[in-house]
Amino acid sequence: MDYVIVGTGPAGVIAAETLRRVDPSGAVTLVGNEPEPPYSRMAIPYLLAEDVGEEGTHLRHGADHYADRNITIRRDEVSSVATDGRSITLASGEVLGCGRLLLATGSTASRPPVPGMDLPGVENCWTLEDARKIAGATQKGSRVILMGAGFIGCIVLEALVARGVELTIVEMEDRMLPRMMDHTGGEMIKRWCESKGVKVMTSTQVTALEQEGAALKVSFNNTDAMVADAVVCATGVKPNIGFLDGSGIACDMGILVDHTLQTNVAGVYAAGDVAQGPELLTGAREIHAIQPTASEHGRIAAMNMAGQATQYGGSLSMNVLNTLGLVSSSFGQWMGVDGGEEVQVTDNDRFKYLRLCFKDDVIVGALGLGLTQHVGVIRGLIQTRTKLGPWKDRLMKDPHRVMEAYLVRTQGSSFGY
Repeated sequence: MDYVIVGTGPAGVIAAETLRRVDPSGAVTLVGNEPEPPYSRMAIPYLLAEDVGEEGTHLRHGADHYADRNITIRRDEVSSVATDGRSITLASGEVLGCGRLLLATGSTASRPPVPGMDLPGVENCWTLEDARKIAGATQKGSRVILMGAGFIGCIVLEALVARGVELTIVEMEDRMLPRMMDHTGGEMIKRWCESKGVKVMTSTQVTALEQEGAALKVSFNNTDAMVADAVVCATGVKPNIGFLDGSGIACDMGILVDHTLQTNVAGVYAAGDVAQGPELLTGAREIHAIQPTASEHGRIAAMNMAGQATQYGGSLSMNVLNTLGLVSSSFGQWMGVDGGEEVQVTDNDRFKYLRLCFKDDVIVGALGLGLTQHVGVIRGLIQTRTKLGPWKDRLMKDPHRVMEAYLVRTQGSSFGY
């Protein structure tokens, strides 16, 4: 069997290694459009913070890792996919045939339609080349404006602070981490960042950028303009699906897949940030662009490509983030569900917050700040959809007893009950 995998991120690499393990005789080709060895985008902030060198971002180490496993890496762009999914055309004009095809093309950083976004000194933080440019443009004391305070933006801000820059964050929503935190949590993270010397402007939009000598003049919708030595844009990403126009492969926000991660075209699969697949709690098809999901997608897609039927249970929205020493976590349907109940406990002075959301006697979502000891337990209760029974009412009175609830309902411990 000829296997072709488009995309050299975690989903693609794990799929290639899985295929080699379960089908030693098959031909495995990885196609990637960047000149570097396969690497993790989540490691880029560590590179910017100078905690690792470029090699530290690589997904696998050793010059012969892929060759030793008879995995071929092709550096080219895919321009189109045949309607039967049996071949792809590369930007070079070459056509590659494939018995099974995996699309793991990930996402591309997007920029808002603001005048001046294409000026020198405005960078994304999504690729190794982006990181090289940011490192070359910033040093201790550099004035940097970071556009976007979502998950990616908050990872980048940690790296920029480590570089010693004078940092201002601009977020158009009314709080930091608007897709991961409610207003209480987002405001708490904002206060924490400000206590560390970072300026944070929420409910604020950049309206224009202009060259001002060697610097950039940045204008806003609701406050005076500022001058920056560099602007880093972290306002979101979009799945790479444009090359599928005319292929017949069904797409929505991403590539639509089923519980085997197969698309509507037989023999064509999708995995990682580009795949819109079943969500664990609702069954609705969603994109969860996180590395654990991408890794699991890659493994399961490969098993099915090789003919070993494997069901994917569904992805779960889950994020754990360290922002300048404040750990935040977000799982599942943290915004609550219709007809459900929720409980919150807040300690503003100590930057601690816990919110649990229930559907009947099952936890379906949770938020946490400044609390690390129960993160794995909460995630486990949500993923296993554990029925809490009488412990639901006890958690409504004191959500900090979640470890007790977990041990009683999953391990049979009694705690006096």
